[in-house]
Amino acid sequence: MVSGSEIEMFLEREPKFDDIMCSLQATSKQPKGIIKETKKVVALARKFNDEVVRPYSLELDKTVQEDPEFLAWDFVKKANEWGFYTLWIPKIFGGKGYCMSSMSFFVEEIASACLGMANLIGVHYLGVATLSATWNARLINKLSRETVEGERKGNPCLISLAITEPGAGTDVEEVDLVDKGDVTCYAEKVDGGYVVNGRKVFISNGHLSTWHILIAYSDLKNPSENTVVLAVKNGTKGFSFGRKERKMGQKGCPASELIFEDCFIPEENVCIDPDQYGTLSRSAKETAMQVIDYVVSGTRAGVGAFGTGVARGAFEEALKFALETEVKGKLLINHEWAQTMLAEMYKNVAVSRLAYAETNYANGMYGFYKTLQWKPTYYYTRCLPRFIADKVISPWLDKPRATSLMRKMSLDGQTDSEIHRTSGWASLAKFVGTDAGVKNCQMALEIMGQAGLRHDRRAEKCLRDSKLLQIYEGTNQLNRLNLFKCLIGRSYPQVAVFQE
Repeated sequence: MVSGSEIEMFLEREPKFDDIMCSLQATSKQPKGIIKETKKVVALARKFNDEVVRPYSLELDKTVQEDPEFLAWDFVKKANEWGFYTLWIPKIFGGKGYCMSSMSFFVEEIASACLGMANLIGVHYLGVATLSATWNARLINKLSRETVEGERKGNPCLISLAITEPGAGTDVEEVDLVDKGDVTCYAEKVDGGYVVNGRKVFISNGHLSTWHILIAYSDLKNPSENTVVLAVKNGTKGFSFGRKERKMGQKGCPASELIFEDCFIPEENVCIDPDQYGTLSRSAKETAMQVIDYVVSGTRAGVGAFGTGVARGAFEEALKFALETEVKGKLLINHEWAQTMLAEMYKNVAVSRLAYAETNYANGMYGFYKTLQWKPTYYYTRCLPRFIADKVISPWLDKPRATSLMRKMSLDGQTDSEIHRTSGWASLAKFVGTDAGVKNCQMALEIMGQAGLRHDRRAEKCLRDSKLLQIYEGTNQLNRLNLFKCLIGRSYPQVAVFQE
């Protein structure tokens, strides 16, 4: 047999056991309550699809096509009424506190009916995730509670992420590339805060959001070591909105230009900056990459779920067409070629779901969701009375000690191997799910023929919506390279990644 030391040695051989068995290890360590919560949010999403999304999705797509300046405020308000913008905000910050991993399954459901509407809900949590990844307890608490208050008053308070620049898209999601990109959003350190000049583009939900988590740089010649994360609110002097992009798909979700002209951001709205990196164990460059990895390890799983959803939506439209359409005297569904294509489409959906689910397990064990899904924390927050969260914990979160403790636990407490594991799996989930989404949409049009080109058949809309998935949250090419860096190349000292 094998000894204990041999077991440890062999399991460290590539592929490492911990990297490929996240779900197996999570079986006993993750709270069972997660299953119940996931079932509930999936049922909630299906009800919302029946009552809101499907009846409105084609109309919204057509409306924005005819009037590119249109903003889907009615839908945002409806999602706000249903409580979706606070559903995954932790209870200690005033939200409903559903487990973060359940959100991927939720957005798959919404995306199966309309990818643009799924974005109108899901992209809010991209902003929330970026803010949370700085582990600035005071600002997380402040913005989260404003979102909760916006829900209570019927005035949605969304949060966007402003990272992409006119000359730097994928570059800004990888610190090894950002120094090669043409970044121009400059945050000059001044007394009491920062003065920002520059533009951000393709910002999802920009025109619909109240707060914007801005990624800027205090040294444009060396941005990788001078990343500044700021919280900017609508109405701030020097901040304005520019154009909205005219997109082929996902039309309901605006892609906005944000303009900063001598925009002063006070110290109280600085999420994290190079001065604060100095209190942590990693270098400024390494910490900036870790913060980004914390974000994308969760959000790329979400985009993989978007891809899974649109892949499923295309499959369902093709299946419905095959069940209703006769070809050469018999239903299309009874032709073997159609059956094999539908089976392939079903496989694409299933494999994509497994990929983002495995990423969720990795995040729950080693990444973004670890603290909240640790059994004692999970069950404590479920039993926590609301008045304790509001009257006792909330004031404590405003103290510098809270931020220091959270950063010590989450940034210094995460190992390099855990960063690689969560980031690598997230990239895999992203390109597997989004490639499958595009592929299934193409296959749906093959099955449906010219009928698939009709707007009311939804298949052509699915294809238009799906293509953008391969581009945002890091292009699929970048994500393949990131997977290679995190889970393959790391074991070979002669390998260099992101050097060309």
